[in-house]
Amino acid sequence: MAHGNIDETLQNLRLELRRGCLALAVLGQLRDEHYGYTLRKALADRGLEIDEGTLYPLIRRLESQGLLQSEWREENKRRKRFYRLSADGEIVLRKLLDEIRTINASLGAIFQEV
Repeated sequence: MAHGNIDETLQNLRLELRRGCLALAVLGQLRDEHYGYTLRKALADRGLEIDEGTLYPLIRRLESQGLLQSEWREENKRRKRFYRLSADGEIVLRKLLDEIRTINASLGAIFQEV
């Protein structure tokens, strides 16, 4: 395999892995209500940088899937859309956390010698 192909393959696999992790992180962070900027900041404060071009489409997708609920409110004379985990989102988050814990345990066993 040519070096360029390895880089491209690695980049694609990284993006796949990151996509799933970001969705899980957003769901987890939205157990508490946030609007876009405070959500980005809270994730960044925990070591997970996410740009607006990735965050907002992800939030919209999660909301359209019924996992988030939102409402427009005025804060400091500006209208902001606040997001929070829905009841279905809570259920899905718990199940995803079980899944990621199982995967992490399996990966730990697989890579124990590494």
